[in-house]
Amino acid sequence: MNSKTHKTAVVRCEHFNSAHRLHNINWSPEKNEEVFGKCNNPNFHGHNYDLEVKVIGFCDSETGYVIDTKILSSIIKTSILDVFDHKNLNLDVTYFKELIPTTENVARIIYEILRTQLNETLELKIKLYETPRNYVEYPN
Repeated sequence: MNSKTHKTAVVRCEHFNSAHRLHNINWSPEKNEEVFGKCNNPNFHGHNYDLEVKVIGFCDSETGYVIDTKILSSIIKTSILDVFDHKNLNLDVTYFKELIPTTENVARIIYEILRTQLNETLELKIKLYETPRNYVEYPN
């Protein structure tokens, strides 16, 4: 098999903790409670997020890498973990000043941040676990 005819996926797993509140400022307190339930707690609540970053591409003929995992790890640390870990997403992370920090939106923002830092020939997929039983994939 030729490394230029079959793509390979490299997956880097990370973990971060964040607090958030799901709240739509255009809705009444009653509607927010009805839609978001406990996730609308005015004092916020937190999650231990597990993040999988999948980079897909052809192996380089000189290195054998799709992407150097040391480089990928460094990009994730500085661009994602340093921004999201032990932060209140609503208050501390500018991406969510006007965007409800649902797991869907967090996964999309992570994708958008990382997409700008990777070679355009590489595909990128994000899987973000809010709990061991609930996760989001972006894009799908």
